[in-house]
Amino acid sequence: MFFEILKSAVIGIIQGITEWLPVSSTGHMILAEKILNLNVSPDFWNMFKVVIQFASILAVIVIYFHKLNPFSPKKTPVEKKQTYSLWGKVIVAIIPAGVAGVFLDDLVDNVLSSSLVIAATLIIYGIAFIWVERQGKKPKTNTLEELSYKTAFFIGLFQVLSLVPGTSRSGSTILGAIIVGCSRFVGTEFSFFMAVPVMFGASGLKLVKFLAKGAVINTTEWAVMITGFVVTFFVSVWAIKFLIGYIKKHDFKPFGIYRIILGIIVIIAVATNFLPM
Repeated sequence: MFFEILKSAVIGIIQGITEWLPVSSTGHMILAEKILNLNVSPDFWNMFKVVIQFASILAVIVIYFHKLNPFSPKKTPVEKKQTYSLWGKVIVAIIPAGVAGVFLDDLVDNVLSSSLVIAATLIIYGIAFIWVERQGKKPKTNTLEELSYKTAFFIGLFQVLSLVPGTSRSGSTILGAIIVGCSRFVGTEFSFFMAVPVMFGASGLKLVKFLAKGAVINTTEWAVMITGFVVTFFVSVWAIKFLIGYIKKHDFKPFGIYRIILGIIVIIAVATNFLPM
C-alpha cells in the first residue's frame, strides 16, 4: 500500500503543476500512468484522474472565490454586474470545446492518446509559444472588463485544440488569448476561469458513470484517492499563484522550451522502447 500511496502523491504533484502551467496535464498524466503503473483497476484509474482534476478546480474556486462570486455582499452593484458579465464570457468561451468534445471524445481516447501524438503536440505548441512571444505585440485587452464576448468566443475556439493530448488546455487558451490581443495576465486568469465549468462538468459526468457501475473501492484505493486529492489541491494552489506571479515579470518562452525538450525525450523513449508508441 505504501508504494501505491507514494505513486499517488507523485501523480498528484504532476496533476497539480501541469493542469495550470501551459505544459499539458493530459500528456503528463498519460506518461505518468505508463511509467508509474499505479496498481489499481482501469475503472478506478479513470475515476481517480477525475477526482484529482476536481481538486485542481477546487483550488481555483478557493483562490478566486470572491472574484467569481456575484452574490458577495462586499461587492458594489457595478462589481456584481461585472462578475455576471465575466461568467457570461466564460459560458460563451466554453461552447466550442463542449460541442467538439461530444463528437471527438472517442477519437481522442482511441486514436490520439499515443506517445508520439503527445510528443508532436508538445513540440508544436512549444514552438508556437516561442514564436508568439517573439512577435512582441502590444496587447489590446489588459483587463477582464475589457475582454469582449467576441474575443472570449475566439479564445474558446483555441480551447478545442486542447482536446488532442499533449496540447494543454491552459496552454491553448493562453496562447489563443495572446494571439487575439489579450495580455498574458488576462489570458491566464480567463483560462483559469474557463476551466471551472469545463472540468467540473467533465469530472462530474465521469464520476457519476463510475458510481453507476456499482464499483467497490477497497482500502488501498481509498488511501490512493485521498492522497492524490489532497496533494493535487495544495500543489494546484501553489501552481496558480506561481504562474500569476511569474507572468508579471516574465514571458512564456521557457515553457515553450520545456515542451520542446520533453517532446524530444518522449520520442527518444519511444524509439528505445522505454515507452509504447
